[in-house]
Amino acid sequence: MQLLHSRGTASLPGFENLTMGYNKYLRPYFGGEPVQIAMSLDIASISSISESDMDYIATISLRQYWTDPHLVFHGNESFTLDARLLELLWVPDTYIVVSKRSFLHDVTVGNRLLRLFSNSTVLYALRITTTVACNMDLSKYPMDTQTWLSWPQCSQPVLLRGYDESDVTFLWLRGNDSVQGLEGLQLSQYRLERYHTLVSRSSYPRLILQFELRRNVLYFILETYVPSTLLVMLSWVSFWITLDSVPARTCIGVTTVPSMTTLMIGSRSSLSKTSCFIKAIDVYLGVCFSFIFGAFVEYAVAHYTSSQKCAAKVPGPANELTEEMEEVNITNILNNSITSYKQKISFTSIEISSDNVNCSDLTMKSHEKIKCVLRNKMHRIIGYFTIQNPGNVDHYSKLLFPLFFMVINMFYWAYYLYF
Repeated sequence: MQLLHSRGTASLPGFENLTMGYNKYLRPYFGGEPVQIAMSLDIASISSISESDMDYIATISLRQYWTDPHLVFHGNESFTLDARLLELLWVPDTYIVVSKRSFLHDVTVGNRLLRLFSNSTVLYALRITTTVACNMDLSKYPMDTQTWLSWPQCSQPVLLRGYDESDVTFLWLRGNDSVQGLEGLQLSQYRLERYHTLVSRSSYPRLILQFELRRNVLYFILETYVPSTLLVMLSWVSFWITLDSVPARTCIGVTTVPSMTTLMIGSRSSLSKTSCFIKAIDVYLGVCFSFIFGAFVEYAVAHYTSSQKCAAKVPGPANELTEEMEEVNITNILNNSITSYKQKISFTSIEISSDNVNCSDLTMKSHEKIKCVLRNKMHRIIGYFTIQNPGNVDHYSKLLFPLFFMVINMFYWAYYLYF
């Protein structure tokens, strides 16, 4: 192929004629119909999907096709040109709207391709790596089941800066088939559900590639859900240990509570510290922590009640002295007159047993009657909450703790998987 040199630029035969009078600052069909730019993508990789930064990194090959009537030539051939000739031609200034940062691959030279077809079609391809922002709703993390709000569904809009639809229009080259490489992607925590291409009809032309990724929940089941469930079951072991084994039951409590706390902190370490989402995994870990802490409190209540019952059964000097004083009071009352006997026996009966007070005694004043009634009511209320047999606390806990935990799990998994 014969090469001509003009202005220090290598050119094809006739390329100098093609560019004669060519103004790279004016779009093709300037002043007339808009330029149609067809686009296709080849996605090489998607990696580093970050929930904390809400972005992902993609390496793509971006190919753009348009027609430029000034570059038509005879024949049925196409020519691949040096990418440095792009400086002599008009090219669309396409960019990714939600890109945080991008760079063009330049090993060994800039990864750009320029190809001319005889029918004036221009192919401009380049290979870039971009960090794309992707808003995520993590309320059901890590069980992402909703189409947009729960799955990390990321749109990748491509926009043409500086031109509106009267100058340039965008379209996908072959619809969904314009995107290649997504089906074969292998991601660590995700799997591709579906993808589709869109064309945004607005003042400025915009193409959108929308794809949906579902998180693999099995990883989180093995890492978080199973260990937290086992810790809850470990806390129930204390129900089968007697109340007198204080070191054994205390050791289980002080072991499971810090372990659960460490598990909760570890589950949040990979997420944004400023995230205001109450995630599904937070709900489950909170429930597990509540059951573990409840099992620890259950032993404290049972042991305290058992200690009070034992102390009440042990006779002491104070109890013997009280009985002797009551016998002396009764003897003195029997030796008095009938009138004084009626007055004092009511007073003594109040001292001996406040539970059997006759609040309708005529000798009592009105405010004393009110105090008497309130005292009886308080004794009855306290009796309702008094644990008569501390051993029943463990007995009922063996049944109620696992039952409530199973019911909560049924509602939890049904809600986050199917609603």
